[in-house]
Amino acid sequence: MAVTIEDLYRSYGVLADAKDNLSPHKDAYQVILDGVKGGPKEKRLAAQFIPKFFSSFPELADSAINAQLDLCEDEDVSIRRQAIKELPRFATGENILRVADILTQLLQTDDTAEFNQVNASLIAIFKIDAKGTLGGLFSQILQGEDIVRERAIKFLSTKLKTLPEDVMTKEVEDYVFAETKKVLEDVTGEEFVLLMRVVSGLRVLQTVNGRQQLVELVVEQAFLEQALNPADPDTVDRLLQCTRQALPLFSKNVHSTRFVTYFCEHVLPNLSSLTSPVAELDIQLEVLKLLAEMSPFCGDMEKLEANLNMLFTKLLEFMPLPPEEVENGENSASEEPKLQFSYVECLLFGFHQLGKKLPDFLLEKVDAERLKDFKIRLQYFARGLQVYIRQLRVALQGKTGDALKTDENKIKVVALKITNNINILIKDLFHNPPSFKSTITLSWKPVQKSEAVAPKRPSGEEIGSGGSTKKQVSPLPRRDARQIYNPPSGKYSATIGNFTYELLLLCCCCIFTLLKWGGERERSYDMLLMSCMMVIRHAL
Repeated sequence: MAVTIEDLYRSYGVLADAKDNLSPHKDAYQVILDGVKGGPKEKRLAAQFIPKFFSSFPELADSAINAQLDLCEDEDVSIRRQAIKELPRFATGENILRVADILTQLLQTDDTAEFNQVNASLIAIFKIDAKGTLGGLFSQILQGEDIVRERAIKFLSTKLKTLPEDVMTKEVEDYVFAETKKVLEDVTGEEFVLLMRVVSGLRVLQTVNGRQQLVELVVEQAFLEQALNPADPDTVDRLLQCTRQALPLFSKNVHSTRFVTYFCEHVLPNLSSLTSPVAELDIQLEVLKLLAEMSPFCGDMEKLEANLNMLFTKLLEFMPLPPEEVENGENSASEEPKLQFSYVECLLFGFHQLGKKLPDFLLEKVDAERLKDFKIRLQYFARGLQVYIRQLRVALQGKTGDALKTDENKIKVVALKITNNINILIKDLFHNPPSFKSTITLSWKPVQKSEAVAPKRPSGEEIGSGGSTKKQVSPLPRRDARQIYNPPSGKYSATIGNFTYELLLLCCCCIFTLLKWGGERERSYDMLLMSCMMVIRHAL
């Protein structure tokens, strides 16, 4: 005989009236369990009544959980939601793992309201027993169906960081890290990114030692002990994904040496043959950007000279020689070589960063002929750079606010950052000996406020008796904020093309003398050298 609504209410009343002495009324609880076989109304009531008295009948625990699970799989979505909502009340003692496992499986639902209820129930049992809940989740991640695995990983990546410290204790976080390492033994690229988000957010790993452990975890995934197959897009994508995950972990105490070494030894030699995992991605530029970002955090390298030489060789490839001239002084080529500013910024920055570790590289490790070739390329690139910088400044002059937010002007702003960065780095390399002291912010990185604003020191005229400031004066320009030379214009420059042979010869002699005896140069040295070069350029 089927259980009716009246039977369920009657049994509920018996159990409610019994208060703490429920064990003699086992038959009444059995009636409630049988309610799962009734109609929709009986099932909804059973979904609420079964968990309410569950703890009072341990001998019927399995029957009660199975009855509730039947309701979680009912065809009526409203009954399923009610049953799922009540599932956390079964999460006591040894049952926590089973309930967590069941809820994880229920993540595969396509009903939005039901999915949200599963999430809420999982969060609820986390607060009862976090480690037990994680056991159920990781069990399904390791052994469950693909869709359950995928959604369980996404749940961990989004929800764990929202849990309070009293739930996510050190013991629980250590367990998450240990289980995640097991999962990482066989993951897809998307899963790897999500799981790294999980472990990177653990408070227990926010120390130098913790970040170093995370880097080691990424190193294992990147297969840095194997040679790179540039023709395999999956292999290239794996390296890119791992490098991107490792980047935020690097610091002055957590070094990027293994990644930088791998890029120099395996990636740069195959740069032109890399197969992009994404059609629209400029794979060469992406690789060079990653290398540039890692280079400031590189520690001691076993093969520093060889790696610097590889960077130097690759830099020469992207810095063209000036076009040859025929006897009449005109270019033999119809077009001048294209200057690839973005690539050069990355390579110059990487070379500049590693060059700090071997400052005599250009003077002692590069033969004279090769060094001469490098300087010719630098000079040619610098000349083109100055022209482009002036054009960009003219194009952006007077533009502010919304005017700078157009797509065209955004590109010009970025281009100006790139060219200014290259200009600063080239000036360092033109020092005699080469200098590696300048600091820049890579064009695609946000400018740090501490770098953008230089502290102002009051001059003697500003400080009165007792140290009070008498007046405000404009701060002196920073030493490294050098002005770009602009040729004279207006009526006084009307005859600038009427040079004599003696003046041209004098400028050449000045340049030769400055390059020979420059030493540690001041601003006046740079300005004079550039002025002579500009005079010769206008003369020719």
